[in-house]
Amino acid sequence: MTETEPETKLETKPETETEPGSDAVRRVVHGVLLPGFTGTSAPAWLEAAARDGLAGVVLFAHNTPDVETTAALTARLHELAPRLVVAVDEEGGDVSRLEAGTGSSLPGAAALGVVDDELLTGEAGEALGRLLAATGVDLDLAPVLDVSAPGNPVIGVRAFGSSPWLVTRHGVAFVRGLHRAGVGACAKHFPGHGSTTVDSHLALPVVDGTLDDLRRRDLPPFEAAVAPDPDGGPGLDALMTAHVVVPALGPAPASLEPAVVSLAREMGFAGPIVTDALDMRAVSDGVRVGEAAVRAIEAGADLLCLGTTVGRDDEALFADAVSALTAAVTAGRLTVDRLQRSAARTGRAVAAIRDRQAAAGVRPGPAAARAALAALGEVGGRIAARAVGTLGPGREPLTADPDVVDLRLRLDHAAGRTAQHVQRAVTERWPGATVHPALDDDGFAELVGALGTDPGRPLVVVTREPLPGTAEQSRLVALRSVRPGLAVVHTGAPADAAGWFGSLPAGMPPVVVACGTGRANARAAVELLAVGWPGASENPGAVVASEAGA
Repeated sequence: MTETEPETKLETKPETETEPGSDAVRRVVHGVLLPGFTGTSAPAWLEAAARDGLAGVVLFAHNTPDVETTAALTARLHELAPRLVVAVDEEGGDVSRLEAGTGSSLPGAAALGVVDDELLTGEAGEALGRLLAATGVDLDLAPVLDVSAPGNPVIGVRAFGSSPWLVTRHGVAFVRGLHRAGVGACAKHFPGHGSTTVDSHLALPVVDGTLDDLRRRDLPPFEAAVAPDPDGGPGLDALMTAHVVVPALGPAPASLEPAVVSLAREMGFAGPIVTDALDMRAVSDGVRVGEAAVRAIEAGADLLCLGTTVGRDDEALFADAVSALTAAVTAGRLTVDRLQRSAARTGRAVAAIRDRQAAAGVRPGPAAARAALAALGEVGGRIAARAVGTLGPGREPLTADPDVVDLRLRLDHAAGRTAQHVQRAVTERWPGATVHPALDDDGFAELVGALGTDPGRPLVVVTREPLPGTAEQSRLVALRSVRPGLAVVHTGAPADAAGWFGSLPAGMPPVVVACGTGRANARAAVELLAVGWPGASENPGAVVASEAGA
């Protein structure tokens, strides 16, 4: 019997062990759950669950306002349950939990792909891993190993690029860097989210193509990361499934599709399969989180990420998952043995991470976290300075206080908000700058009129997806009509930028390609505005996009 075949109820277990709410079943159910929670300290329900076999927790930005608070929180969790795994979405760049308020010190995957220096990518992974280890985090839900296609609304700059070979090389280098720091790596979003045009936070994307297409386009980075290092080091510690439908594999979302888990096992991955957050609409639309959790286990998943608790009752969300899984055991949909085997996979992964932490000499605490944060900033600054590029005509240094208008209209659900780090970097450099808030259509029309009264004042525009036919591009055209000398800071995918800006009716404006919207990206972009650049430059992202796959 494979991991994904349906199983029958264990008749040899005493009935008291399969009754809903029984201590034995509750403990084994806890062993497959990875909940979030509200606040900067563990609530009573979480402490009780941690003592009662909880597999782990996933931290979000509201749990980690600063590194000192994070270190204290994880210390308490590990005191309650030494084998509990603390996980976090810390990709760097646009997606940061530990630096959500200030913006990430690390530019992110797209910047690393543009620079295309595997040693530097490994250094970035190690520096980030040292920060995670110093704050008591065991498992990074990174790197993103998706091969991004143009216009992807949720991956974009979170990917190393659009070439399978590029993503493979840098994904493996990043994983090895995390390992050197003593932290586990969980790659995502298997079997590939890069070619989608729908955000799975909002709806269910479909990945078209044959299985051969998938093996050629999406799977190579995962296959390489799963394999052990040539020097005998470990491969991935965990693998996160995507909320996408891959018709070539089956009709269900990948996180709920048995064939997807079977594919991962055929690739040789023996560790825990982690679901993407089960509260995302791609799997939760019309289905309670608890039912989604049961279906994920039936499909072969091992760790169930329940998602963020912002605006929700964290205890009720967790209780719903526990109740549904317990009822599934009672009804014979799941067995205790099945849950125990998942817990065993997670246990082996945690043991390997603990061994790695000991070998790396990890000593979590506030002082170590502050030192690691400073070191990450130094590495991130070097990467961002090498990654930032320009498109279009040259530009004189920006010396006068500018207006700043953000044209990004779509909330970035992965990052949790539309980050304001470019605006902050501009006002740090030019304290007299005027930052205009996001506006509806009528408010924007009024702003265009007001900006037209002083056409000589500098204007900096922030973009992410100025595709032809979109409101973002039409607003850019309107601003350019009244401020023809404007400059653009583009925070979206670098490989897309040349086509998007080249389609503008008046030709390409001066564009700084920041490769993301993290703090390091923003500061490097603003520094380039401050010094100017002499004539048209090549966008490094275009070189990356054209690299031949291998």
